[in-house]
Order: sequence, then structure tokens, then C-alpha cells
Amino acid sequence: MTDTVATSRDFNEFDDVIRKIADYVSQELRVSDEAYATARLCLLDSLGCALLALRFSECTKLLGPVVPGATMKNGARVPGTDLELDPVQAAFNFGTMIRWLDYNDTWLAAEWGHPSDNLGAILMTADWLSRQHTREGQVPLTVHDVLVAMIQAYEIQGVLALDNAFNRVGLDHVLLVRVASTAVATKLLGGSRSQIAEAVSQAWLDGGALRTYRHAPNTGSRKSWAAGDATSRAVRLALWTMTGETGYATPLTTPTWGFESALFRDQSITLARPFAGYVMENILFKVSFPAEFHGQTAVEAALRLHLQVKDRIDQIQRIRIDTQEPGLRIITKRGPLQNPADRDHCLQYMVSVALLHGSLTADHYEHETAVDPRIDHLRELTEVVEEPAYSRDYLDPEKRSIANAVQIWFHDGTCTERAEIEYPLGHRRRREEARPRLIEKFEQNAATRLAPGVIAEMLSLFDDTARLDSMAVPDFVERTFC
Repeated sequence: MTDTVATSRDFNEFDDVIRKIADYVSQELRVSDEAYATARLCLLDSLGCALLALRFSECTKLLGPVVPGATMKNGARVPGTDLELDPVQAAFNFGTMIRWLDYNDTWLAAEWGHPSDNLGAILMTADWLSRQHTREGQVPLTVHDVLVAMIQAYEIQGVLALDNAFNRVGLDHVLLVRVASTAVATKLLGGSRSQIAEAVSQAWLDGGALRTYRHAPNTGSRKSWAAGDATSRAVRLALWTMTGETGYATPLTTPTWGFESALFRDQSITLARPFAGYVMENILFKVSFPAEFHGQTAVEAALRLHLQVKDRIDQIQRIRIDTQEPGLRIITKRGPLQNPADRDHCLQYMVSVALLHGSLTADHYEHETAVDPRIDHLRELTEVVEEPAYSRDYLDPEKRSIANAVQIWFHDGTCTERAEIEYPLGHRRRREEARPRLIEKFEQNAATRLAPGVIAEMLSLFDDTARLDSMAVPDFVERTFC
């Protein structure tokens, strides 16, 4: 038997979707100033979410090298820790931290997901590679390079999500993290257009994780590390491609064996719009509380009603939540909730806590709060109904609303107002309102891990965009390395 030698394919042989991804990533990015400004907010917010996650032992027990002691001198440095790791494992660590509390930014369409999950691959690859460049006398990557990769990864994941509902066939959205992260990681490593296509083809060949771990009776913490796993796999595929490992021309469209035939019920993977900066411009931030995004406006509505009901909890006869179709299908749950991962994806739980406490934090999903019998009592009194207009506006590209309404009736026949909120605080239509709150969110999250002086320095840096964008990635990461 002779060895097989990897050879590059003709670019035109690749599936159309793969060619378009590779073209987009390999060309100079031309997007609006708004896209870059939003990307900086996403970077700051994701970093804060990651730092806050380090408070939770269920997250930190998964961090570090795969094998104890297998750290890497001059490797990628994981923010908020003292870990130096190879870029594959560092991407898992940082990606898992960002996603752990379900507090990072969100994208909703036919498919949904969290484009900041890609930052695990982007920042950790950039830090490791830049440190190697510096040792070899080469120029390191800058934060601007990170922002470009973020905009591109968000766009790839988000545009693929617009019309392709992987959840409808039981597949988890983290497959889009793997595809997007693979493309931009390969570019950061110096990959050509053809190499980006080769690597992306490998990402599609990996198929997709099942959504089993997101739904009762199997809901568990894997949903909090699945994206870290996907983004680290992307770095691995990118590194393999850069060794000369060949890709595969038609992993999507090959009859019987391709993704569309084997896993997508013979539907075609489509692109609803050309790649540009649309997704970053329209990204959704979780500003005030960690909660699955389809329920964000329901929690806002419940908080509006808190003062009207806090002294009448025992008088409540019924609660009605009007929601969109995804909210009804994904996060409407009855019966026992087994763990925090189950609770932060339960619409009735989130609304009940907000009504009772006038707030919703990550700690409210823990056992100490969940044992309060009033929560399950309010859940039992809650009816969740789809409002067709909300479902239509949810998919309208000019609106992209995520509406919910909450109303409460009492035993004496009285009721509250119907509190309706169409656009959550993190929506593009409320961006200016959200910005100071996002800064406060970062300060609070970072304070759990960083010294006040470091936090102040970080905020000053983000106020000076020219200085931030031109900063070498290792200098940026150094500020968060403990």
C-alpha cells in the first residue's frame, strides 16, 4: 500500500455555499462603521460573560488542559485564568466560559444561536499565533484583525441561520459555530481562499450534534460547553488544513452521502442574502439578565408588573404569556426542572422568578432559589399561548422583533395591565439605550475576577477605538490574564 498524498482541489469544484464562504472570508472586508462599533461592544460583553462564568464550579471543572499538566509555554492565554494552552484547548476553555451562563449575544431566525461563541477560536488563535510571530520577529495580529474575524464569523453563522432550520431536523445550532470558526481561523492562520474552502468542507463533513441535551428529559450542562467544543474543533480543522490536508468538494450536495441528503431531509442549504455586515449590525445583546432570548421580553414585561403583584402572590389566579412560535416550542416547559440548564430555558420559570424577586440573575437558576415552592406554583398557574402576529414579526427582516406579553388575573376578579414588549433592550432598535447598560454589565461581571484598576483601564481602552484597534492581540489579552 502506498501513502496517499493530499492535493488541493480546483476551487470551482466546491459546493456553492462553501465557495461563497471562502470568497467572503478571503476578500477585504467592507462594512459599516456601525458593524465595527457593535463588534467592539460584542468583544467587551463576551469577555465579561466569560469572567462571570468563572464563579461557577460546574464551569471551571471543565477548564484547563485535557490531561492535567499539559500546558503550553507561549501558548494561548485564557482570559481570567493563569492557563496557557494550545490553541485548540484554549478555544474550548474560552468558548465554554463565554457561553456558560447563557448571557452572551444572540441571533434569532429560522435557526438561532450565539455568534460570540466563535470568539473562542478567534481570540485564542490570534493570541497564540501572535506570540509565535513576536518570537520570530514578525508582526503580531491586532485587535482590528480580531474584529474583522468576528464580523465575518457572525455573518457566516447568522446568514446560514436565516432560512435553514437545523432545529427542525433535530440538529443543534453549534454546527454553524464550527463552520464559521473554521473559516475565520483558517484565514487567521494565513490560509488562502482554497484552503479556507478545504477547511470549511471538513467542518460540514463533521455533521451536527443532536439537540437532545437542550430538551427534557435530557436537558443538561452540555448545552453550556457544546459551543466551546465546536469552536475548538474548528481550530483543529484549520490547523490540519494548513498542514496540507485536502478537503472535499461536495460535502453538502452529494446524493445519499452528503449533508443535505443524510442529515437535512433532502433540503438544500441556502443563503438568504449575500455576506456583508448585516448580522453584526443586528445582533441581540442580553443586557439585563441571563435568559434564553425568546423569553427576554417576557422577563422585561414581568419586571414591569413586579410592583403590582409582589404583595399579592398568594392572590394570583392565573398568568398568561403571549409569545412567538419558537418561544412556545422551545422554552415552554411543564413538570420538574432538573438543573440550571433546564431552568434557564423555561419561560414560565424565568417569568415566575421575575415576578417574585423583581430581578433575574444567574444565581436564580441554582438550587437555592429553585426550591422556593412559590416558583413551581406560579409555573402551574401560567398559560403560554402563541400570538400569530408575534411569530410573523419575528421572521420579518425589517422588524426582527422578539415579542412577549404578560398579564395576571387575581381571585377577586381584578387583573394587571397587559404588559407587552416587542423589542428587547438588546435589540438594534434600542442600541443607544442599551450601550450604557452593557458597560455596567461588563463592570459588574469583570469585578468578579479583575481588580478595579484593570477594569477601569479596559473601559478606557474601549473608549479610545483607534488605540484599541491598533493594539497587538497579546497586549490586549495580557490585561485579562491572571
